[in-house]
Order: sequence, then C-alpha cells, then structure tokens
Amino acid sequence: MSVQIVKHGIMDTLQDKGRYGFQHIGIPPCGYLDYLSAQLSNVIVGNPKDAPIFELHFPASSFIFKEDQTICISGANFVPVLNDKSVAMNTAIHVCKNDTLHFMQPLLGKTCYLAIKGNIDSSSWLNSKSDFISQIKTNDQFNIITWDADNKKTSTLADEKLESSIIDNIQKHIFNSNEIRFIPGPQWNDLTTESISNILKQPFYTSLNSNRMGYILKGPSLKLMEEKTYLSSAVTKGTMQLLPNGEVIVLMANHQTIGGYANIGQIILVDLPKLVQHKSDTLFHLNLTNVATAHSEYKQMQQWFS
Repeated sequence: MSVQIVKHGIMDTLQDKGRYGFQHIGIPPCGYLDYLSAQLSNVIVGNPKDAPIFELHFPASSFIFKEDQTICISGANFVPVLNDKSVAMNTAIHVCKNDTLHFMQPLLGKTCYLAIKGNIDSSSWLNSKSDFISQIKTNDQFNIITWDADNKKTSTLADEKLESSIIDNIQKHIFNSNEIRFIPGPQWNDLTTESISNILKQPFYTSLNSNRMGYILKGPSLKLMEEKTYLSSAVTKGTMQLLPNGEVIVLMANHQTIGGYANIGQIILVDLPKLVQHKSDTLFHLNLTNVATAHSEYKQMQQWFS
C-alpha cells in the first residue's frame, strides 16, 4: 500500500473526470466538482489531467504515506499540514515514508484536491473510478501504481514546473470573481418580468444544504408567470432548476439525469468551479452570457493544460 486514511472526513471521495455516456439509463456522471483545481493538481505532479484524485471537504480526511510520494494540494485552502508543518498549495511536494498529512481550518473555498503522482488503484465501474455512494473511510488503503506507457502524461507543463502565470490565472478565475455566468434555459421566458430582473440585479449565496447533487441558491424568491407542468427532460451539470418554493438549485456532479422543474438556465462550465468554491457567506451575481463565449473560454482554459 502507498497511502492510508488515518481519519476520514465529511463526504470525502475519490473522483476522476466522471462516467459519461450512461445518463440515458439513469446513471449520473459524478466526477470532480471543481474540475479546474483537480486538473491543476494532477498536472503539477505529472499525472494525466483527468486522473483519479482525492476530493476533500472540511473537516477533511487525514493521510499517512507508506512510501515516498510526490503530492500536490489544490482548490480550497484548508491549511494543509505535513508532520505538523504547513505546506504550500499548488506545488509539487515530496513526502517520505510515514509522513502524515492533515488539514487545520477552511480559510478559502469549500472543496480541496489531493493529487498523488501515479494511478490511484481503485475499482472502476463504467470506465470511471468516481465514487457515487461510497466515501473514503478510516483505515482505507490505496496503492499508487506507476503509469504505463499508454497513460503516461505527455504534456511538458509539469516538467517545466507549470508556469506560475497559469496557476495564478486559475486561482484568480475561481476565487477572485463574484460573477457567475449562465445561458438562458428553455423556460427562461416563463419567468415573471420581476423575477428576471431580480436574477440579473440581486445578489445570491449558496445554501448550507448544498452538496454534490446540487447547490441551492439563496436570494430573491422567483416566480413563473403561471403555474405549469413541464415534461421531464434531460439535465446536466450546471442546469438551473426553479424549485416550487421559488429557490434555484444548480445541479452538480451527482445530479439526476432528467428533471421536471422549470429549466431556467445553464451555468457555463468554466464558471462552475467558482460556484463550487463559493462559501455560503459570500455573495455573487448572476450574469447572462452566450454559447459562443462558453465554448471559447472552455477551450482556452483546457489549452492551458495541453
């Protein structure tokens, strides 16, 4: 074994990019909540960007390393401590046999990622190791396997210690913006004029009841012009559904595959990590954008890792 869980945290899991191609039979994709931080951490240690990684929430799990490893911690800053000494975020760290890692307090963000150089040995289901029901438990043990030639990372970014400007750009994008952009959904025009105005002008924050299935947005109560029953249709990560109580839920990685609530919008993929990392006491604004912008920015950000 290469790493052992000394003490499990709350809702900590193993995630990769997720299992896609099965939503038509009711299987959610799962995968990283904040894919940018997860990819960043993987690339820094030299893994493929979509490799399995530990996704942590505070209070987070504690780890003991059973052999020398290279690790990186990205995403939320939970003040990582290695053998009682704080360590840097977003940098490759060499750990030795019997070193321990734990997390002190949540300073910034909500979801943290721990990458370990190599392939985390865990069972795969439908082409993914992403946990859905299961969670990391105390005394769980994971072997770290060297990548084979077909899966070895070919990008030179890790070898060049990943340009600091790229790390800065990702950090600023996720943590230094209070704007979450969305594309109007099929039922956008079913909202009252006042509700549309409130979405675009009033601040929102995330509920403490948010989880990997969906983030509930707290803010002005929204209404449809008239009560309607909608035919259930496909939904995905970032879909904004209007709940009967006037709140909005933004679907996340463990979302259901179809939904019958009014689909009023779609958070663009590059802004989902911002929403994931927003603490419940931090206000943000929702702003309209378009498909072309969503595609262009996603393509640009993925080029950072290539």
